[in-house]
Amino acid sequence: MAENSKAYVCIMAGGSGERFWPMSRQATPKHLLKLFSDRTLVEETVRRLDGVVPLGNIYVLTNEAQLAGTRAALSFLPAEQIIAEPAKRDTAPAAALATGLARARDPDGVLALLPADALIKDTASFARQLAAGLTRASGDDTLLTFAIKPTYPSIGFGYLEMAEELTGGYRRVAQFVEKPDLPTAESYLAGGNHAWNAGMFIWRASAFLAEAEKSAPELAKFVREFPTGDPTNYLAENFATLPKISVDYAIMEKASAVATQLAEFDWDDVGTWTALPAHLPNDTAGNTIKGSVVSLDSKNNIAFGSGRLIALCGVQDLVVVETPDAVLVCHRDAVQNIKKLMPQLPPEVL
Repeated sequence: MAENSKAYVCIMAGGSGERFWPMSRQATPKHLLKLFSDRTLVEETVRRLDGVVPLGNIYVLTNEAQLAGTRAALSFLPAEQIIAEPAKRDTAPAAALATGLARARDPDGVLALLPADALIKDTASFARQLAAGLTRASGDDTLLTFAIKPTYPSIGFGYLEMAEELTGGYRRVAQFVEKPDLPTAESYLAGGNHAWNAGMFIWRASAFLAEAEKSAPELAKFVREFPTGDPTNYLAENFATLPKISVDYAIMEKASAVATQLAEFDWDDVGTWTALPAHLPNDTAGNTIKGSVVSLDSKNNIAFGSGRLIALCGVQDLVVVETPDAVLVCHRDAVQNIKKLMPQLPPEVL
């Protein structure tokens, strides 16, 4: 597979650092953690693009608080390709920034917009499908997505409703669906025409611009006037004025044509601590352990240590995370509430 020199990839690497607290912080959110290997998740995401696009065509979009950490994690990537958004916005402004970067270099360029923190192990299938999608988008105004076949009735993901089959294994997207309640998610799983929305997009820069002209004129103006060369001053003057809205709401739900293909690769958004046992070794009692941990009569726990010893004795279904300045003890069923702790914590541990 030859690299596509007319294609670009922009990786969204923001995040608040809440769900994996205390290991994650505002300056070091999930994508800067080494949860599964000796590489951060953002480095794994960039390395996954080897052979798909040239290294010089990869951009990482982060924020000021995480800029230094992201550049340190990606020291092999030129610093100017790691860009800090000067204001906190949603995915639609990030999509416009990504499109502006690609279009400034090549008005006919195609790009993929990917999250920085998904776990994908089958890198060969991912690279093959991404390359095919970039090729398809170069000759078509359709906006493309990846769909993940549901394995359980998740109420934590948005969904895509898939319609008729198109060429090349794609299906038309009938609509984007917000996170459902459990009965609705169960019906989606049984019906077979809904898939998880992985937040991975592919489009030609001119196609995105045309859709933005119709449904999001502020984004269109931002893309149209995006400069060649260093965009720092342009971003400082204009990015904060963009609407705070997701790309699904602003562009995808209103687009003339959106198509999706089911991912042939594995995918996990690794949204909470309880996602880890599926990807890390477990002991005979079902404990997932990393760091210095001893266990007696304890089962189904997740214990992560960064220095001090963690001793588990007669407990089950806990998440215990030790860092130099904070310790989390949480029931597995309560991990979704960790972010609700944040207002009660002192600023120095955020």
